[in-house]
Amino acid sequence: MKKIFVYTYILLLLAVSFSACKKTIDSDYINPELSTKPVISSFFTEMLNSDRVRPAYWNLRTFFFPQISVYAQTTTFDNGGQAYQPNDSYIGQYWSDFYYPAGNGSGPMATYRTMQAAFTALSASDQAAQKVYMEAAKIVLDERAAKMVDMWGDIPFSQAGSLETTSTIKNPVFDDQKALYYQFISDLDEAATYFGSAKLATNVQSAFNKADILNSGSLLKWQEYANSTRLRLLMRISSYDEATAKAAVTTMLSNPASYPLIDGGNVASYSPASTDILLQALTTTTSSTLFSALTEIDSYWAPDYKLNTVMLPANDPRIPVMFNKNGNANYGAMPVTYGLGQQDTAYSKYSVVDSTTFLNNIKMPGIVITASEVNFLKAEAYERWNLGDAQGAYNTALAQSVYFYFYLNNIGGGTTSPSATDIATFLVNPNVAYAGTTQQKLALIYTQKWLHFGFLQSDEAWAELRRTKYPALTFPKQTLSTQYQLPPTRLPYPSVETSYNTNYSAVKAKDTPTTKVFWDVN
Repeated sequence: MKKIFVYTYILLLLAVSFSACKKTIDSDYINPELSTKPVISSFFTEMLNSDRVRPAYWNLRTFFFPQISVYAQTTTFDNGGQAYQPNDSYIGQYWSDFYYPAGNGSGPMATYRTMQAAFTALSASDQAAQKVYMEAAKIVLDERAAKMVDMWGDIPFSQAGSLETTSTIKNPVFDDQKALYYQFISDLDEAATYFGSAKLATNVQSAFNKADILNSGSLLKWQEYANSTRLRLLMRISSYDEATAKAAVTTMLSNPASYPLIDGGNVASYSPASTDILLQALTTTTSSTLFSALTEIDSYWAPDYKLNTVMLPANDPRIPVMFNKNGNANYGAMPVTYGLGQQDTAYSKYSVVDSTTFLNNIKMPGIVITASEVNFLKAEAYERWNLGDAQGAYNTALAQSVYFYFYLNNIGGGTTSPSATDIATFLVNPNVAYAGTTQQKLALIYTQKWLHFGFLQSDEAWAELRRTKYPALTFPKQTLSTQYQLPPTRLPYPSVETSYNTNYSAVKAKDTPTTKVFWDVN
């Protein structure tokens, strides 16, 4: 295996950034309006254009479905005795894709460091004009870096990408995960403040519109993105450091005008395409990447807990757009406790994921954050700290989730939509209706948020499952594995890092499958 270092080489970044496979992106988003030469706008576009965000084949087939989705139980898996064993090569590729463009991701760390170097070389007036790219890039970097912390704990960050910024090569230290999380929360607040007051010159706004393939140049959407991601991170630390989380979240939710969120307003005005932060599929896409990714390793069967325990008892209107009966009379999922032999003879009796919504959907976007998630977060904060209408936020989140999955079905070629009556009937079903003790209500929030994430956001589903311990899933013990008889509480560091970064020794003792990420205290 070739050596892969977390520090990156600018020539490699340049080669990848302007490779033939991305000529369409480059030609569409080169910044002709600005008078300065540095390609900050182009690097920003490259940073956004990631197959680790879009539901691309390699990310799903090698990283999510055989590992993260199994740990979150958002997909089915072959229960053959080693289902929870991580694949070092696949994990290493995901790790490397964060630090530099290794082939399937945009290398947000290296790209951001290169942007920093180019930005520093600009005149003061040009820096003022191009600051919008740096602030937006900081949001993206922090959001993706938080996912790295959620999966590994301590990660190289502050010294990563040293070649681009200081023209020196060093083995970066592993930064403390708690310090990083608090840094991200602070960074996101600063970025949101910037976007809340930024006023761009016409030529700068025009260039930003072209370069921004995520939010089409909307300063408000970037402000909402920063605030919503910050809310996500604050709620994730809320059991570890409730005082800090509660104070910051209270300020945010008490001042919606100053802290706009991706919450979609009322249900009637919610439109996933215009409200949510989605990285749309490339226009050159001609076939679905989900089909092979799901079918090659038997990930396309309906998950047991999701369909049998949560959705069917509630007569959930999302069922027809999320699953197919697979030729059977009724919907039903195979029990998760079935061993490999039982699975092999029983597959045909159970439902599979829907082909229009998922398997053949060439327009499936990458999901960054949705209004439904934000309203579930608001509902939790309202319920725990008596800050507002928890039931209203929960009902809004649940209704938005229904509309979101019908939206995915519609862009895949479906033609049906849920009616207001369908939604109203669903919300009062005893299995989902907001009632009971505080803990029972929180269990509803956590379970429905996990369901909403599904396999497309398996990383967030796994993080929230570890944080909240809901839903109460059954994980069959894997008898052919020594360390991974049950799902790990964090991913092991890949050998591409441990073999070459001498600073690994500082975190080696924590590199176990039972070590918890700092916020995992419940």
